Amino acid sequence: MADTQYDVIVLGSGPGGYVAAIRCAQLGLKTAIVERELLGGICLNWGCIPTKALLRSAEILHYAQHAKDYGLKIAGTIEADLEAVVKRSRGVAKQLNQGVTHLMKKNKIAVHMGEGTLTGPTSLTVKGEKGEEKLTAKHIIVATGARARDLPFAKADGKRVWTYRTAMTPPEMPKKLLVIGSGAIGIEFASFYNDMGCEVTVVEMLDRIVPVEDKDVSAFLEKSLTKQGMTIMTGAGVEDIKVSATGVKAKIKDKAGKVAESDFTHCIVAVGIVPNTEDVGLEKLADLDRGFIQIDPYGRTKSKGLWAIGDCTPGPWLAHKASHEGVTAAEAIAKELGNKDVHPHPLDRNNIPGCTYCHPQIASVGMTEAKAKEAGYEVKAGTFPFIGNGKAIALGEAEGFVKTVFDAKTGELLGAHMVGAEVTEMIQGYVIGKTLETTEAELMNTVFPHPTISESMHESVLAAYGRALHI
Repeated sequence: MADTQYDVIVLGSGPGGYVAAIRCAQLGLKTAIVERELLGGICLNWGCIPTKALLRSAEILHYAQHAKDYGLKIAGTIEADLEAVVKRSRGVAKQLNQGVTHLMKKNKIAVHMGEGTLTGPTSLTVKGEKGEEKLTAKHIIVATGARARDLPFAKADGKRVWTYRTAMTPPEMPKKLLVIGSGAIGIEFASFYNDMGCEVTVVEMLDRIVPVEDKDVSAFLEKSLTKQGMTIMTGAGVEDIKVSATGVKAKIKDKAGKVAESDFTHCIVAVGIVPNTEDVGLEKLADLDRGFIQIDPYGRTKSKGLWAIGDCTPGPWLAHKASHEGVTAAEAIAKELGNKDVHPHPLDRNNIPGCTYCHPQIASVGMTEAKAKEAGYEVKAGTFPFIGNGKAIALGEAEGFVKTVFDAKTGELLGAHMVGAEVTEMIQGYVIGKTLETTEAELMNTVFPHPTISESMHESVLAAYGRALHI
């Protein structure tokens, strides 16, 4: 069993791992990556990208079914071909997986396919088709990601009880779907299956859906989804599930404490994640909190030479956060190895945007109005509705708003929150503003193009200071 020595080995090839490997290679470090399943990890193969392909199909179906709203006539019946929709989604995932394979070759990164287990902070074994390999490096980055959390009484079986993975490649179209959990994953699948014609019920134990978002966004989204035909139950909990060959019977306690049984054909469990940190050899090498690897702002663990990034570390558990952490760790490693031209900087979690691709979309960055007040800020908050935006009305997408939160004393942008068409594409404007420590003055003096939905961003800032022009 021959040793193979590298400068850096990355364990896991998701959006954190493969980006870290690429940045290491760019910095002249001899780099390897270890992956047990598919290059690109969950995000490219079973998460972010293929779900967006599914949601795009549902969006097109929605527009086709509402063609008359745009003065159009479509002859014949508009129907969803679930098999074709899933096939397209898997094709998108395959294309991106092949893209990551190409990037590994382009950057001369060695790929070791198999199950990696740490034998020390700078060594590991890989069990794969070639047998067992022993690899060593000056530094190792752990990027093993996370998986869906099960409920004790609702174990995913791939038939009636699903996680996101089965929900992306469903064996059949559900007729009556129960979604447990209203975070990004739960709400996105609820939105997809609702648009595809399924009867959907969402159960959330907290007092509002998408609970990490601003309460105004949560309230607006709940109203919108209810209008679309969903049943939303907040302050409620699923206490038990009985699975049969034809469906699931769920015992649900509502916010009034009343327990009732309801029948569904299928159930999606979306109640959070569990880090993939068991059986990796981490127990003596890193501090773990509920399984998540504890790191410093650059990704270092307590063991010299061992680093961690992405969903196996504390949240938020987002692909773009993992990628950014990967670059930071790679540059910090290069600096430790003598590269004086790199200047790594720690990730500011206050500037990480969150996006949920339901219909309507939601996006946010920074503090909610409530969190800002809890933190002791005197705030100025402004909201501008899409009904006052010409482009939104022209697109037939006048549902939504933009809300901005400022420090009343300094004008610092504390947070921004949006719901509506294409807001996931617009939020980056505020992210850049927060990163540059923008105040209301710079945003007010910025020229926004017309006609665009992004003008609502400008108007929201003006509204916070009593200067809105179009409402």
